[in-house]
Amino acid sequence: GIGGLDDDVVAVTDLVALTLQDDRAVRTGVGDGQGRGLFSGCHRHSRASNAGVVGLDRTTVREVVGRCGVAVKGGDFDGVCLARVGVDRLGRRQVVTVVLVLHGQLRLILGCLGGLVVVGHSRVLREARQRQLVWDAWVEANNRFDEQKLIGLGKLEQENSGNWDLPAELEPHAVMPYYWGCKGEPGPEGGYPLYLYMHGSGDKGQEWATGILLCQKFDDVPSAYFIPQIPNMGNYYRWWQKSKQFAWEKLLRLAFVSGNINPDKVYFFGISEGGYGSQRLASYYADYLAGAGPMAGGEPLKNAPVENCRNIAFSFLTGAADAGFYRNKLTTYTKNEFERLKKLYPEDYIHRIELIPGRGHAIDYTLTTPWLKQYTRNPYPKNVNWENFEMDGMYRKGFYNLAVKERSNDDYSSRTYYELAIKENEISLKVDLVTYKTVETDPNWGIELKFEKDYRPATKGKVVIYLCPELVDLNKKITLIVNGKKAFQGKVKLGLEHMVNSCATFYDPARIYPAAIEVNIK
Repeated sequence: GIGGLDDDVVAVTDLVALTLQDDRAVRTGVGDGQGRGLFSGCHRHSRASNAGVVGLDRTTVREVVGRCGVAVKGGDFDGVCLARVGVDRLGRRQVVTVVLVLHGQLRLILGCLGGLVVVGHSRVLREARQRQLVWDAWVEANNRFDEQKLIGLGKLEQENSGNWDLPAELEPHAVMPYYWGCKGEPGPEGGYPLYLYMHGSGDKGQEWATGILLCQKFDDVPSAYFIPQIPNMGNYYRWWQKSKQFAWEKLLRLAFVSGNINPDKVYFFGISEGGYGSQRLASYYADYLAGAGPMAGGEPLKNAPVENCRNIAFSFLTGAADAGFYRNKLTTYTKNEFERLKKLYPEDYIHRIELIPGRGHAIDYTLTTPWLKQYTRNPYPKNVNWENFEMDGMYRKGFYNLAVKERSNDDYSSRTYYELAIKENEISLKVDLVTYKTVETDPNWGIELKFEKDYRPATKGKVVIYLCPELVDLNKKITLIVNGKKAFQGKVKLGLEHMVNSCATFYDPARIYPAAIEVNIK
């Protein structure tokens, strides 16, 4: 890939390079027409054009710069500008975007998304503008990508539905029907809060029909709802399996680029099997969430480490008499762990976990979303705890402002655990290997119920710490301590490649980072 992007999202088409000569734009060579030469990294998807785009005076070029974003990785080029050339309805070649590089003083970084060239530099465009340019490029790339999109966001009461075909290699014969709709009009400034509701493990048709009725009644206006039906029953009736991970990540990506959703107001919740699923997913995807609300569930905490939920709001309601699969006991264990961590970090681990007196598996489901809706995500927490656990054989590639290039653990027998703390411009990163010891097991089915953890410093691995003005002062020196040793001290260089790479990693408009430090764990 180019600029750190994967090959499947790189598409450079019809590029020409121009130089300024006597206030005129003059054609220069880009390649040999086969994608070699200046753009030699992208021959799989590109063809360099030798189009005759001339006649642009200096004023015209400068006007176009403000509508462009970030381009060529490599050396400095004197007086070079890049043009993306299109063809209008009459077949005439037209310059779509042009970027000027002044007198060889700027190093440009190539990051092409879905055919859109983004060009710029911190000396040309302010950092906030660059973030927006990268996000605009990402939106354009997603809009052009050939895939099953979300249907239009209508009223939830209209019960509009769509279908997604999930990849067969993740789950065979998996089609996920879904309802997609909103409550409240007009939509709030910043977008609708998004609720993902996961139903229980009865007949999937009936459960889905019940879900749409329940969600219309919940007191959470204004809101948008994604209400999926589990694709298959039997062994595939789990909301956390890798085929569903594909669906949730697609949902977040498409919801964010739609412009209809507030990315800082996302909530996962569910009932029974949906309670199990939303508890696991809350720990796995906490960096995307403002809150989570499992109901009538109860996971062993090895499946849903509480540490990861430091910066979200967590509601968990279970009937006090709901002893099936130890749901009431496991809910209590979850409560105890939240309260232990709350004592260590009083400002974090917001939670409401209750056993409802006199109730079994059926409880009042209307209490969760009104509690969740009062909370908003902080996309830039300065304290992050992350146990990177596998879920159906899959690992997250990043969490908040951390991106993993190499895990410290070799296999499933241990996990990599990160503790990040930022105080002013001092960053502390602790990286451990954590192993589990089972201390309580169900005598009937062999369910592991309770655990002890052992931590020891990691001795290998590679992680990227992304940085932005919300986390540190990028104009001053930064000190980084990793496992008690100084790993970096100095000013970090801003680079659009970091913005492009972080956008492609997180697809989150809030997490487009202009700086990064790569850490090798030793």
